[in-house]
Amino acid sequence: MSYNIDKSYEEKVYAGVLGKIIGVFLGRPFENWSYERIMKELGPINYYVNDKLDFPMPISDDDITGTFTFLRAFRECNYNKNISAKDIGKTWLNNIIEDKTILWWGGKGHSAEDTAFQNLKQGIDAPESGSIKTNGKVIAEQIGAQIFIDGWAMVSPGDPERAAHYAKLAASVSHDGEAIYGAQVVASIESMAFIENDLTKLVEQAKKFIPKYSVIFKLISDIQEWRSGNLGWEQAREKIVENYGYDKYLGNCHMVPNHALIIMALLFGDDDFQKTMMIVNTAGWDTDCNSGNVGCILGIKNGLDGLKKGPDYLSPINDILYCPSASGGETLTDALTETYKIINTTRKINGFEEILPKNGAKFHFDIKDSTQGWRIKEGEQFCETKISNVEYKSNIGERALKISYNNLSVDQISEVYVETFFPEVILKLKGKKRKDFFHYDYISCPIIFSGQKVKVEIKNTSPHEVAIVLFSNYWADDDKLKKITSNSFELNRNETKEISWEIPNTDSNPIGQIGIDIVSNKKQSGEVMVNYVTFDGQPKQVFKRPDHIQNYKRGIEKKEGYYGQIWRNAWVQTLDKWEERGKNFRICQNIGREILFTGTDLWKDYSVSANILLQSCNSGGLVSRVQGVKKYYTLEICRDNKLRIGKMNNIYITLKEVDFEVEFFKEYNMKMTVQKNKIIGQINDKTIIEIEDNDNPLLNGGSGLVVENGTLVTDKITLS
Repeated sequence: MSYNIDKSYEEKVYAGVLGKIIGVFLGRPFENWSYERIMKELGPINYYVNDKLDFPMPISDDDITGTFTFLRAFRECNYNKNISAKDIGKTWLNNIIEDKTILWWGGKGHSAEDTAFQNLKQGIDAPESGSIKTNGKVIAEQIGAQIFIDGWAMVSPGDPERAAHYAKLAASVSHDGEAIYGAQVVASIESMAFIENDLTKLVEQAKKFIPKYSVIFKLISDIQEWRSGNLGWEQAREKIVENYGYDKYLGNCHMVPNHALIIMALLFGDDDFQKTMMIVNTAGWDTDCNSGNVGCILGIKNGLDGLKKGPDYLSPINDILYCPSASGGETLTDALTETYKIINTTRKINGFEEILPKNGAKFHFDIKDSTQGWRIKEGEQFCETKISNVEYKSNIGERALKISYNNLSVDQISEVYVETFFPEVILKLKGKKRKDFFHYDYISCPIIFSGQKVKVEIKNTSPHEVAIVLFSNYWADDDKLKKITSNSFELNRNETKEISWEIPNTDSNPIGQIGIDIVSNKKQSGEVMVNYVTFDGQPKQVFKRPDHIQNYKRGIEKKEGYYGQIWRNAWVQTLDKWEERGKNFRICQNIGREILFTGTDLWKDYSVSANILLQSCNSGGLVSRVQGVKKYYTLEICRDNKLRIGKMNNIYITLKEVDFEVEFFKEYNMKMTVQKNKIIGQINDKTIIEIEDNDNPLLNGGSGLVVENGTLVTDKITLS
C-alpha cells in the first residue's frame, strides 16, 4: 500500500479510537432525546453530562463493542484482505451471544441487527441477511450500518476506495440501500482523514463513492449549500428536520436523519473538537452513534493534540472500554490494546509482520497519553499519588507510566492498580445507574488467573531507595476484594528491575485487580517509571463454587445483590441453563450444542479435566481453545457409545471417534490435553483417543464444558 504505516499512523489510530469512545460517552446519557428536550433540560452539550443525569461511565455500548468486535473478521479469516460479506456474517455468529451481547435486541422486524442475526442463524448468509429484499426497505436502512464502521476505515488509511468497499461488505450483513451509502461516506471520510486535513474536501470527496441519485448524496449536497450561505448550525438543523426528519424516514432510528447531523456537525464545527461535538450532541436523535462517528473522524484527522484543545475529555475515560462478546477474555480492554489490534490487522492484510510493543506486553504505554486503565488508590492509608504517560527511552520502547508520590511513609503507601475482571464499581450501582450499566450486558472472563505470572519492569528515578510490592485483589467473602501480595523488592536509586510474581491460589475466586505498591520506612517523595506490566504462563486452578459461598438450601433466602454470583460471572455462558442448586456445574442445552467456558487468548498448551456425569443428553464433555461461539475443540462422550474429539469452526466436524460404552448417571474422569496441534483425550487416567489437527488448527483460547441436547453435571473443573 502507498500509505506509510508508521508511528504517525499508530498515533492517529489511537486518537481515532479515543475520539470514538469520547463521542459515545458524551452522547450516551441522553441518547434519542430531541433537540428541544436537550436544550430545555441540559442546554448545549459542551462536556460530559453523566453527573447531571446520574449516568455511569464507562459502560458497555453497542457502538463501541460492535466497532471493535466485528473487525475480528480479518483475524478469523487469517487476515485475508479479500474478505467477503459472508465471512463477516460468520464473525457475527462467532462473537455474539443471542439476547446478551453487542446488539440492541429489539426483535426481528424491529431491530435491523436482531433481524439480520436471526437470518444468519437460519442460514441466510450475508449480504442477503441484511438486504432490502429479505427485510424490507425501512428495516434495512436503519442506522446500524454506520455506527460499527470506523474500524474498517482505520485499516484502510489513505485508501478511501478500499474503505468504502469494506464498509459496504460489513454494512451489508445487517443493512442495505441508503444505510450502506451512509456507512461508505463515513468510512471514506475517515480513511482520507489520514492524509487530508480539509474537512470540506473530505466531505466532498466522500460523495464520489456513493450514487448521485441516493438520498445520502442529496442531503450532503444540501448541507454543503447551507454551509456556504449565511446559516448557522441551528438553522441548518431546522432544515434537516424539515427535509430529512424522523417523520419522513421511519423505523426506530433511520440512517438518513442521523447521517445528516454528522455532516452538519463536520461542516459547521470549524474543525474544533469541542464545538463539533457540541453541535452533533445538542442536535439530538441518536446522539451516541452520531457523536462516536464524528469523534473518530476528528481524532484521526487532528490526532491526540486535537482532542486536547479544550476541556479534558481523556481523564474521565482513562483509556477504558468494555467489549462484551463471546470472547469473554477480550471484554475488559483499553484504547491502546484495541489500537494495536487495528494496527496489526492493517499490517497483516497488507503482508507485513505484526508489531508487538515491548515484546507483546499487556500494558506497555507506548503511545503518549495512554494510561491503559491504570488508576490511583485513594484513602487514609495511601499517600498523594499521580500517574502520567511520559517519554522514557529504553531498548524496547519510548514511553512509560510515571508514578509520582508525595509524602510516602511508614503509615502511607503509594498504590496504583488496574481492573482485571469485574469492575468494582458495579457492586455500588443501584437503581437507575445499575439499569443503565446493564442495558447492554456485561459478560466477561478474568484476564489473569492463579498460576500465571505478573511481570513488571520498573525503574526507581527517586534520589532514595524504595521497596516495590506486587499484589492482586480477588473477590472473596461477602463480595469484598481480598488482597494478596508478593515479597518486597528493594529498588535502589536509578536501579531498574524486572519483577516477577506468580499469582497464588485464590480458592477459585476470580481475580479482580492487580497492582503495584510503593513502600518506604522513611518519609519521602519521588517517582518510579513503569516500563511495562505483562502476564505470562498457563493458569493452574481448580474452578468450583468458592468455599465461602453457601450451598443452596430450600427455604433459605439468598443474600441480596451479587452475592454468590461473581464466580459464575467469570464464565461465558451460551447455553440455556446453568442451575445454582446442587452440583457446582449443572448445565443444560435443550436443542443443539452449546458451551460454558472461561479463559483468554494467552491460554495455549494445557490440560483440562473434570468428573463428568451425563444425566441425559446426546453428548457432553470438555472444550478447549475456545475462540468464540463457533470456534473450539471438544472431547465428548456420546449417547451412541462413542468417545469423540470434535472441532467447531463455524460448522462442527468430528476429527476422530472411537467406541466407548456409555452409561448415564455415571461419573467419568475426563481429561483433555492440547499441545500445539495435538489433542489428547483420557478417561479415568487412560489415554483413549488422540489426533493432530493439521487443517488451520486452533492454537489458543479458553476452556470449559460442552453439552448437546440435554444435561451434564460436574462439581469442579481443573486446569493444569
